[in-house]
Amino acid sequence: MNEEIDFILDSTKEAMQAAIAHLEKKLLNIRAGKASPAMLGGVMVEYYGSPTPLNQVGNVTTPDARTITIQPFEKSLIPEIEKGIQIANLGFNPMNNGESVIINVPPLTEERRRELVKQAKAEAEDSKVGVRNDRKSANNEIKKLEKDGLSEDMAKNAELDIQELTDTFIKKIDDMFTIKEKEIMTV
Repeated sequence: MNEEIDFILDSTKEAMQAAIAHLEKKLLNIRAGKASPAMLGGVMVEYYGSPTPLNQVGNVTTPDARTITIQPFEKSLIPEIEKGIQIANLGFNPMNNGESVIINVPPLTEERRRELVKQAKAEAEDSKVGVRNDRKSANNEIKKLEKDGLSEDMAKNAELDIQELTDTFIKKIDDMFTIKEKEIMTV
C-alpha cells in the first residue's frame, strides 16, 4: 500500500509541477514593457502552404529594449512574416527594410499595464484551478485505496501530504504572479 501512496503523491507532484511550468510559459508571453523574442512565441507563418512557428523561418533577436528584429532565412518570407504577426493580434505593427522585419515595441500605458496584470492574474488562477484539480484526483485515488483496505490513519496522512503539496504549489503560483505584477507595473 505504501508504494501506491508514494506513486499517487509523486504523480500528483508531477502534475502540479506541470501546472507551474505552463504558468511560466504563459507569463513569458505577457509583455512587461521590454522587447523579448518570447513575445512572438505563438506567431505562425505560412511557409510553403503549412503554418510554421516564426522561429523556424527566421532569427528573432532584440537589438535593444524597444525593438524586435526578425531576419528571415528566405527574403521571400518577409510579407508572410508580417502577415503572421498581424494575425497573431499582439498589438504590434511590423515594418520591413527589404532585408528583415522590424517591430518597435511601444511603451505600455497605465491602462494597458492594468490589463496585462489582469491577464497574468487570470493565468495564475487557471494554474491554481489545475493544482486543485490534481489534489482532487489524488484524494479520489486515496479513497479508492481506502476501499481496497488502506487503513484510515494512512489515508488521512496521505490526504494531509497532498494538501501540503497543494499549499506549496499555490504559494509558488502566488509568488510568480506577484513578481510578474511588479515587473509589469514598473515603469
